[in-house]
Amino acid sequence: RHSSGRRRHREPVGDCCPPGDGVPMRCQQVSVLYFARSAELAGLRCETLSVPRQITSLQLWEEIVKVHPRLAVIQDQVIFAVRQEYVLLGDQLLVLQPGDEVAIIPPISGG
Repeated sequence: RHSSGRRRHREPVGDCCPPGDGVPMRCQQVSVLYFARSAELAGLRCETLSVPRQITSLQLWEEIVKVHPRLAVIQDQVIFAVRQEYVLLGDQLLVLQPGDEVAIIPPISGG
């Protein structure tokens, strides 16, 4: 059986769960799905990453860029879909649950 996408599991990103004020941050395993140009830049279509349970959309992007630095070139054009809801990069706080899907959606040109 052939699959067009590759799934890769990654260990926790950096120190994603540092203790803050004596209270450890909880990390969640989320599925990150890459589409179009983001898939080309990341070199894969999906993977599992560990990220803090509570994180802003911009911080989440920064965690993903730590793993795939080439994605930085599309930061001003990309949006997320978290649990199939669009989220702009910014200060919006996300509360992630285990197994949540985060889709990276770059602009798609058409004619």
